[in-house]
Amino acid sequence: MVVEAILLSAGESSRMGKPKALLDWFGQPLVLAQAEALFEGGANRVIVVTGAHHDEISDTIIDKPNITVAANPDWSRGKTTSIKTGLRELSTSCQTLIVLAVDQPRPAWAINQALQSHLNSNCPVTSPRYSGHGGHPLLFDAALFPELAKISEKHEGLRQVMKRYDRAMNRVYFDNSVVRFDLNTPDDYETALKTYPSLAENP
Repeated sequence: MVVEAILLSAGESSRMGKPKALLDWFGQPLVLAQAEALFEGGANRVIVVTGAHHDEISDTIIDKPNITVAANPDWSRGKTTSIKTGLRELSTSCQTLIVLAVDQPRPAWAINQALQSHLNSNCPVTSPRYSGHGGHPLLFDAALFPELAKISEKHEGLRQVMKRYDRAMNRVYFDNSVVRFDLNTPDDYETALKTYPSLAENP
């Protein structure tokens, strides 16, 4: 089973005031910590999609094994352009795709739990759930890649695909809010540094 991941790192990070991908995350840049978690969680390859801060991010992960940097020149037109940039870099042997944003730090165990559930479900798409709400990462079967390649901001992006397969979706229920963790502002980041370690512990 070939599993590849798209790690979305193209945004301007205007609310954070600095590139989120380069935030110190317990001793290393967040983008590297995220890539390592994806590998430990079951991904064979990680595609980091860059945009506004391409040079700084690519310099950080240059020559890292099994990491591909894909620059999205249209990053300012929305997240869907970054997803499609990543899709174009998938290997022809990829059977399962993990999609995660760099500002959504996830421990390896949570990624692996979602992945194993997806593989065992035979469903085309998997979404983590916590307290009645959807989380991340999202996982997609290769059969959906052609549909993912057609998403657009106008038609709600990934949300449209998720709605289309709502009845066929595999939902993985977590008792841990880590699957909804998100870093948007400096306050979010400072809070995360205090609360993430306990949430990230393998239950």
